[in-house]
Amino acid sequence: MHDDIDDAKQPESVAAVLKVFAILQALSERNETGISDLSVRLAMPKATVYRFLQTMKMLGYVRQEPDSERYGLAMKTFELGAKALQYPDLVELAKQHMQTLSDQTGETVHLGTLIDSEIIYVHKVDSRHMLGMYSRVGRRAPLHCTAIGKVLMAWEDPDRRDRILDGAEFKRFREKTIVDRGEFLDELARVKAQGFGEDREEFDEHIRCLGIPIFDRLNHPVAGLSVSFPTFRYEDTKAPKVVAMLTEASRDISTRLGCSKFPLAPAKKSRR
Repeated sequence: MHDDIDDAKQPESVAAVLKVFAILQALSERNETGISDLSVRLAMPKATVYRFLQTMKMLGYVRQEPDSERYGLAMKTFELGAKALQYPDLVELAKQHMQTLSDQTGETVHLGTLIDSEIIYVHKVDSRHMLGMYSRVGRRAPLHCTAIGKVLMAWEDPDRRDRILDGAEFKRFREKTIVDRGEFLDELARVKAQGFGEDREEFDEHIRCLGIPIFDRLNHPVAGLSVSFPTFRYEDTKAPKVVAMLTEASRDISTRLGCSKFPLAPAKKSRR
C-alpha cells in the first residue's frame, strides 16, 4: 500500500508529478491493473487515476488491454529505464556471453548490478529446463545470500562496502542464509580468495548459484554474472568448468568496459 499523497501540502505541479510516479510504481508492482484497484491502493479518486492514465497512455508509457481494459507498463517505460543503467553498454556486451553460457550449461544466467543496498537483475537468459526460481529483469534481490551480491561486495572498496552494508537487511530466507554481518564478511574473504561467489540454497530453496564479478575501466566491480542450477542438476565436479566459462565471459565484458587490469586469475579448468 502506498502512502497517501497530500495535495494540500504540495504545489499543484509537484502533486501531479507525485501522482504520475505513484501510478507508475503501482503498475510496476502489479501489472494489468484496473482503475478501481489503483484508486484504492493509491487513495486517489477514480477520475484522477483515469485522467493520468489516459495521458500516460497517449505518451506511450502505459498500455491498456482491449479485452479487460486493465492497464500495464508499455515498452517505452522499459526503454526509458534501460537508459538509467550507469553503464548503458553493459547489457548489450553481456547478452551474447549469457546466451552462450546458457546454451553450454542448459541453465539460467543472470546479470545483476547494485541498487541501494540490494542487487537488481538487468538481464536474464532462461534455462531450457524448468528452474523453479522466481526471477525477472527488474526484480531486486538481497546482497547477503546471492552469488551476484557476494561478488559485488567481495571486490568492493572496504569503506564503500561498509556504507552499503549499513543499509542492508540480513534477513533469513533459508536455513543456510548467513544473517550475521561478521560471518558475511568472512564469507566475502573466502569468495575473493577463491575467485567466485556461491549461493548454496541461501535465497531460494533447492537452488545453487555460481557468480563472477564484472569490472569497469577503474577495475571496480560494477556487475555480477551468475549461473543458477536446481540442486538435483548441480554437481561439484562441474563447478570449476562453469566458473572458468564465467570468468572468461567477464574478462571479455570487463575489457570492453575499459578494464585494463582484470583482477581475476584465469580459472582452472576441470579435469575430465
